Amino acid sequence: MSDFRDGLGYVHNRLVRHSAESLAAVPPLTAPGARRVVIAGDRIVLADGSALLAPDRIGAEPGPTLFLGRLDGDPVFATAVAPERAETYDADPAFRTDDLRSLAAEGRVAPHELGLLATAKSLLSWHARNRFCAQCGAATEPGAGGYRRDCGSCDTHHFPRTDPVVIMLITKGERCLLGRSPRFKEAMYSCLAGFLEPGETIEDAVRRETFEEVGIRVGAVTYRASQPWPFPASLMIGCVAEALDDAITLDPVELTDARWLSRDDIRAMMAGTHPDGLTVPPPMAIAHALMRAFVDGAA
Repeated sequence: MSDFRDGLGYVHNRLVRHSAESLAAVPPLTAPGARRVVIAGDRIVLADGSALLAPDRIGAEPGPTLFLGRLDGDPVFATAVAPERAETYDADPAFRTDDLRSLAAEGRVAPHELGLLATAKSLLSWHARNRFCAQCGAATEPGAGGYRRDCGSCDTHHFPRTDPVVIMLITKGERCLLGRSPRFKEAMYSCLAGFLEPGETIEDAVRRETFEEVGIRVGAVTYRASQPWPFPASLMIGCVAEALDDAITLDPVELTDARWLSRDDIRAMMAGTHPDGLTVPPPMAIAHALMRAFVDGAA
């Protein structure tokens, strides 16, 4: 299991979250060793191949700033700036910007930064969408360094939510089932996936989503690993499930195609040599790791 998990880009998060005691003295942006993540809309600001920027290098960027915690003992902050600031950074040869999907898919930053960026992007997005109290409607303010919002009117504390999503590789003997969403790149196939509903177990969600999308009933379900997916704040729960039948009844709203594929098919898709030009998600995606385990006989 450790080898499987280590293959996922987002599991390498060395960020140490703060304790209640440490919040009594949140360090300033100018603290020795401090680093700052700057996100302009959906673009991450980079310098020298890293998203961890020295505050004195980027200046006093306005915008909501959160204290994420400490990385190797140094404080790390995250700031959201106006989307148009990305153009300013891209015009400066000392910087560049890129979206988080591309950074992860193409390995443009160190693996341990990906988990940290997932935290920053998810938290900043949550703050932007939750500026008012769901209890009384009054304006809220960041608390706990950014891991909470507080309502001064009714004293309610609001905490970030994570949306659990099951993603499953359905197998039957020497074949596995992959689907193609209308949102995917041309010719790309991946594992089926869907959000958990209230009151469901992970196993129930895997069986329900599979039946809804392809009309196939599922028996045994095995959990393999999880992966944060900050678009905006999901947790992908990776499973392998055994199909009880193999007749596909497609839900055309969710999928444009679904098909059974052999280990050799998947191996060729990963290598980019499939005769029909079929491909799979990049190695940083948990779907890729599930398929790799299947090809290697571990699924």
